[in-house]
Amino acid sequence: MSRPPSSTRATSSARVAASSSSSSSSRSTTSSRPTSSTRPTAGRPQERPSGRTTGLASSAARFQRRAQEVRRRPVRLGAYAAGLLVVIGFLVWVVAFSPVLAVRTVDVVGVPASEVGPIRDLAAVRLGEPLARVDQDLVAARVAERATVADVSIERSWPSTLVIHASPRVPFLVVKNPQGQLKVVDEEGVAYAQVSAAPKGVPVVDAASDSALSKDALAAAVSVVRVLPASMQHRVGKVTVSSANLVTLTIGRTTVVWGGVQEPERKLAIMTALLKGSPKVVDVSAPDTPVTR
Repeated sequence: MSRPPSSTRATSSARVAASSSSSSSSRSTTSSRPTSSTRPTAGRPQERPSGRTTGLASSAARFQRRAQEVRRRPVRLGAYAAGLLVVIGFLVWVVAFSPVLAVRTVDVVGVPASEVGPIRDLAAVRLGEPLARVDQDLVAARVAERATVADVSIERSWPSTLVIHASPRVPFLVVKNPQGQLKVVDEEGVAYAQVSAAPKGVPVVDAASDSALSKDALAAAVSVVRVLPASMQHRVGKVTVSSANLVTLTIGRTTVVWGGVQEPERKLAIMTALLKGSPKVVDVSAPDTPVTR
């Protein structure tokens, strides 16, 4: 049997190799395409992962944060309360116990310069004492013991000054006792100072006895001097107080028996009318039954 020529065999081998290569390439292409199970179906929306798992995780996180806030709240409130107590305690210490706001100056106002020193000494306020702890009522009571002081009030002037407001008594009349001594009396009938001469413009009243120097007797004398009008005061020669119920005065040549402190305006009106007859004595101590002689 005759063999095919060598060229023919080579050609056949090449064809077989090409065919094998083509089949292998076709299989490779086919295996790379998606199968029907993984290929999306036309017209059907692609499925997405559910959000339920994400929502549950978020809710759990929020719940955990809220629980932590609830657990921390008492601790936070306790810290705030402790801090507030520390601040309050510090302020109390500064105001009431520390030397920061202690008394360094005691001022006395409202009185003549000659009264400042005695009043400050009488107040007996200790320098260095916390200003908030100064007993104002006690200091006022001490100062009120001074006869020349009519009224007193105490004021704290921060940070370190205590102010004593004192009102001096104002002379209303001068009473001359049986020993010839002169005592100044204010409008309330309080004898508060002894002087060598009556202040200018202040009327002088004679006390018939030492009992006539009582506060009630002096108040009766004050009631007479207060009610007399200025037009009549220059005509008054002498005012004598014997007791709380007996004050007499001379107006010109007439002696007026005034009596006590009752109904001063009515007594004045009756006395003024009766003086027109120039009597020697006018008695208005009982204004319902006045007497002239």
